[in-house]
Amino acid sequence: MQKSVQKNMSNELRTIGLAGLLCLALFACGLALYQTNSGTGTIEQPWLHAGQWLLQSTLLWAFVFQQIWTRRELNRFATDTVLYIDLGHANRLTILRGWLIAATGGFLLQPQYIGFFAWVPAGLYSLAAILDRVDGFVARRTKRTSLMGNELDTVFDAMGLLVAPLLAVAYGKVHWSYLFVSVAYYLFRWGIQRRKKNSLPVYPLAPNHLRRTLAGFQMAYIAVVLWPPFQAQITVIAGFGFMLPLLAGFFVDWLTVSGRINQKSADTARFFSRLRSFSESFLQPALRLLLVSSLLFLIWKLNQTESIAANMFFLIGLLVASLLVLTGIAGRIGAAAILWLLAWSLPPSMLDLVACTALFSAILLLLLGCGRYSIWQWDDYWVNKQDGA
Repeated sequence: MQKSVQKNMSNELRTIGLAGLLCLALFACGLALYQTNSGTGTIEQPWLHAGQWLLQSTLLWAFVFQQIWTRRELNRFATDTVLYIDLGHANRLTILRGWLIAATGGFLLQPQYIGFFAWVPAGLYSLAAILDRVDGFVARRTKRTSLMGNELDTVFDAMGLLVAPLLAVAYGKVHWSYLFVSVAYYLFRWGIQRRKKNSLPVYPLAPNHLRRTLAGFQMAYIAVVLWPPFQAQITVIAGFGFMLPLLAGFFVDWLTVSGRINQKSADTARFFSRLRSFSESFLQPALRLLLVSSLLFLIWKLNQTESIAANMFFLIGLLVASLLVLTGIAGRIGAAAILWLLAWSLPPSMLDLVACTALFSAILLLLLGCGRYSIWQWDDYWVNKQDGA
């Protein structure tokens, strides 16, 4: 019975591999034909560049397929349970996410397109980021969580946070130092393997909602900055606000797995409990006040230099989002809206200390939440929950 299941799953994987390759070839043809017939003249030798795109995306798809193939025996609930009879919808969505990241990687080392295909890399990676939540939801709702899905989810997260930031750096949307985020996971895994090789203890990490939140928002940030309308002057600075907390998290995790921080120690537990209490009771509410006050000052400065009535959408959006943050009514959504509006519409000439204060305050609130004295924290619940649980 299990041999039959293994054979069927191997056949399904081969079909998926060939279908993915065919879709990449069709996409490359569409890319070349669009550039040939659009009349924009932005890309010389479109068929050559389409061939380069196909080669790069195919190599990445081969890596994706290899990661899936070597884990096909993990398509089960636990190590001591039987294999599922097929891949299941959740794993298929996870594999689709890998294909989308491979297709995004095809645009690396290419001239930047304009027109329709300028939006395609952002669309591909944004869909991959969305599927990062959807596949988990489907797995839990269909009661088909698997070891294979858990491992592939981590592998594709790391792959996406390597491919997409490289593209964003090439487009000038993030600073090159953001690539530390791309290599942090691989360095972390390398460090663990090295400790094991040298017979040094490796201590387990306790579950942590913040770790998952920081990683998820990195994907969202990169997906957003790839979209053409968002200004590079804003997105580059915002990248530091997203990058530093994640790197700090990796540093703390490394101290933990290497035994320098003892999670079972009462003193350690007390320290982190007090830190969490300080953040929720003082830091996060203070950030809300700082964000709103800096935005009000920024609006006043804008009105002194140009007619803010010329962009009422920008003004009204900032005021509504500020109200959400100040009252703590879905404050994370308000912080996200503020970041979106600043990156879309803030004049680059206004990017001063006040604007940077607003940017970094909004980023920290997006990552941490609004803390105490909030009226409705539904968005905190959504960020921290496991979809479909």
